[in-house]
Amino acid sequence: MSCRLFLAVAFLLLAGSCRFNPDIQYEGADYLQGVWKQDSIPMQHALLRYTLHELKFTCDSVYATMHVTSKAKNIADSCYNEGQWTEYAKGIYVVRGDSLIVDGLYTKADWRQKISGCYRIGQYLPRFKIVRYTADSLMLENRYDQRPLLLRKTADITCVPRKRWE
Repeated sequence: MSCRLFLAVAFLLLAGSCRFNPDIQYEGADYLQGVWKQDSIPMQHALLRYTLHELKFTCDSVYATMHVTSKAKNIADSCYNEGQWTEYAKGIYVVRGDSLIVDGLYTKADWRQKISGCYRIGQYLPRFKIVRYTADSLMLENRYDQRPLLLRKTADITCVPRKRWE
């Protein structure tokens, strides 16, 4: 009998400590709301491979469009596309201090999860340092390779929280 009582109490304690996490967006960082575009990177003409980013922040969600240029053919011929292709990812983000942390997935162009095909699939987990920002410019530094991303704001977005990924 005491074993059953113990299990019942343990279950109630565990169930009581859990909280339902609604599938609703949070507001995110006000200054990030909008569409940000990277026009170029330093010395891009001399690089064998580089990526130009476009980031759309809406509430706590981020949608990334990555325009890749590669002079070296290190992927399958059917995917190489003369060294120009676009990759997509979506996720949620948090800002902690000077860090922008994204947890997402690579997607197709329609923002649905990509599970096979050319280019990257799986998790999209960039980590950026927020170097500086103004109303119309944002400078991020990739924590993995210290490359700067200088982005300019091309559109404003007002956060209206709703069900995620609508």
